[in-house]
Amino acid sequence: MATVHSTADSTALLTDHYELTMLEAALAAGTAGRRSVFELFPRRLPEGRRYGVVAGVGRALEAIDAFRFDSDTLAALDGVVDEPTLGWLADFRFSGDVWGYAEGELYFPHSPLLVVEASFAEAVLLETVLLSIYNHDSAVASAASRMTLAAGGRPCIEMGSRRTHEEAAVAAARAAYVAGFEATSNLAARHRYGVPSTGTSAHSFTLLHDTEEQAFRAQVASLGKGTTLLVDTYDVTEAVRLGVEVAGTSLGAVRLDSGDLGVLAVQVREQLDSLGAGTTRIIVTSDLDEHAIAALAAAPVDGYGVGTELVTGSGHPTCGFVYKLVAREGTDGELMSVAKKSVDKVSIGGRKYALRRRSTRGVAQAEVIGIGTAPVDDGDDRMLLTPLVRDGEIVGREPLSAARDRHAAARAELPLEAQSMAKGEAVIPTVFE
Repeated sequence: MATVHSTADSTALLTDHYELTMLEAALAAGTAGRRSVFELFPRRLPEGRRYGVVAGVGRALEAIDAFRFDSDTLAALDGVVDEPTLGWLADFRFSGDVWGYAEGELYFPHSPLLVVEASFAEAVLLETVLLSIYNHDSAVASAASRMTLAAGGRPCIEMGSRRTHEEAAVAAARAAYVAGFEATSNLAARHRYGVPSTGTSAHSFTLLHDTEEQAFRAQVASLGKGTTLLVDTYDVTEAVRLGVEVAGTSLGAVRLDSGDLGVLAVQVREQLDSLGAGTTRIIVTSDLDEHAIAALAAAPVDGYGVGTELVTGSGHPTCGFVYKLVAREGTDGELMSVAKKSVDKVSIGGRKYALRRRSTRGVAQAEVIGIGTAPVDDGDDRMLLTPLVRDGEIVGREPLSAARDRHAAARAELPLEAQSMAKGEAVIPTVFE
């Protein structure tokens, strides 16, 4: 039996029962080894969205690398598949090729975000875990991108850990950072992925002390005058006065977490300025989404803390990605296109290429998708598929900062209509060649 990861590290059971029963039947039929091409793609954008953001690529590569079956993992499959299949799984290690859109890139209807070429047996096993990662992380990143766009350069902080599954919270913080968020409250995301973390105190800290002044003095003594004081536990006006009294005019920031944030921000800004604390920033939180952030554009707000709406995709918690067989080895040994013809669930057969067509000014004009070999780059088109796995070896690892920079550059290519928070169609069309 091959040397494998420990069960705790393995991603092999993050799958559906039928992936393994398909494997068993294909092994028995002698078709499991047929060279196959699977494609992960969206049939459409979530309703009203003008573009989507690819996220989770780095996590998907980690999952592929850790997709192994040790003795404990195989024991968990007792009664699921037969002994010959268990024997095949014992030696499993993905040995195929994967191409995909790089992390942080934008996507549109039918974009081939991931192209997996391997035997049917190897490629089909990855379906569920890849969809799980891409559907979640891209939903969060797509929401995050709209939020950072609406923020207009003001920093956004991810703070939704208490509103989702504990592991989803870590992935959400990572995805939000890719799409432009400055920091997270989640320490696991800081540890695993290097996402900057931040945070000061909650209402409970103020309520712990006999007076608000005592709470502020304790926080400033511990964290310094540059800290952020939460000022809406009791009376906002009195809390702002106390905050400046305790920390001085160099108080870092105040946070508003309730009420009419736009009105309060104006009042607090005027009060801070009158107290000589002109550099003290105003941070707002409380169930913000991209629309609430956009509505605060004219308010004297310096930053946003976003939780529930971010980690749940701001109304679209999944991207609806699918993973379909689009080509497989024929009797002549060559790849042949295959496609699903179900009503409303049609797929397009054939191994794809994809490029972003741009004007001479560098503005995105279309998502171009074709079958076969990509055309020669004419200087304006930008190729989108990049090698991620070659002969089973991960070749697409990169720093998270690269994905973050890529997203900013890709979003900057879009037409101005992409900045609208109103519902609409995809900001550029998908064109098939």
